[in-house]
Amino acid sequence: MKQMSMFAALLAGLLAAGCGVQAAKKAPKVKNVILMIGDGMGPAQVYAGFTANGSPLNIMRCPFIGLTKTNSATRYTTDSAASGTAIATGTKTYNGAIGVDPDTLPVCSVLGYALRGGYAGGVVATSEVTHATPASFYAHQPDRNMGEAIAADLAHAGLTVAVGGGRNHLERRADGANYSDTLRAAGYRVAYTLDDLKRADGKTVALLADGHMPSVQGGRGNALPEATEAVLGLLKQSSGKGFFVMVEGSQIDFEAHANNAPGIAAEVIDFDRAVGVAQRFADENPGTLVVICADHETGGMTLPDGNFAEKRFDARFTSDYHTGVFVPLYAYGTGAEAFAGVYENTGIFERIMAAMGLGR
Repeated sequence: MKQMSMFAALLAGLLAAGCGVQAAKKAPKVKNVILMIGDGMGPAQVYAGFTANGSPLNIMRCPFIGLTKTNSATRYTTDSAASGTAIATGTKTYNGAIGVDPDTLPVCSVLGYALRGGYAGGVVATSEVTHATPASFYAHQPDRNMGEAIAADLAHAGLTVAVGGGRNHLERRADGANYSDTLRAAGYRVAYTLDDLKRADGKTVALLADGHMPSVQGGRGNALPEATEAVLGLLKQSSGKGFFVMVEGSQIDFEAHANNAPGIAAEVIDFDRAVGVAQRFADENPGTLVVICADHETGGMTLPDGNFAEKRFDARFTSDYHTGVFVPLYAYGTGAEAFAGVYENTGIFERIMAAMGLGR
């Protein structure tokens, strides 16, 4: 009996020690974060893309899924400025606000904190780079329509890279200023083509259109996946510490506002190809987290019927604007498990800050 009690005590001690080791384990270190926002992308938009693609989307490879609430500080239904600011800064604000709180005071974004912490960082979009979602990550203006003021913020934000349309806001301005020249003087390469972006080896702003980039149906081609690949390579070499980048499939929203179902599917598939680029990077670079989310749903889209073999779906819309419903979130790579669940869109900021070990 004495031997049995000694054995039991030893076993209990080993189990306790094992539990202690488990409790002492730290969350895996996240070095790089790729935040991908499908603007206006609700579940029906994703499913339309899946149906038209004829095979599972890269998004569907993500093992952790969440839902986020999208309301702004003042409205049940948000706009992209308020939701972009909530995701970027962890602060709910009024519709139209860019990087400011309800009192119009500037609030720092996760990108800003990353840059302060010695990480590389930037934004990629198929809209103007001064548009609401990308602007929310680097600018601080009371109104999303202040494109020239947002462009001035871009020129002084200290980003490693920025890619999108919007050349007019930097170079053909009412005030006569040329912020591309300002960027060049600060050591940036200003690129005007995708090939020029691919040749970049340092701080870069790529202005690939005067306004928004063309849609997929309008001939944009493979620009978003290729730009994403180029930017990830550039960011990887820019800082040994790691990076944060936001990549937006901006025009899912544009097509949903127009209730253009084939256009929505084309934009989702294009965005998903960029997701595949990010997932491959994560597979090849341990310590990389990929988060795919939406800022809101657009169009009140539903799919009453379809046919997988024919890659066809029937779409119905209840609106030509945003709706107030939950939107899906998908996570892949190091630290992805922290993004499962149902939470406010501000929780995306909080979880990324924690994953990167950034303090306010």
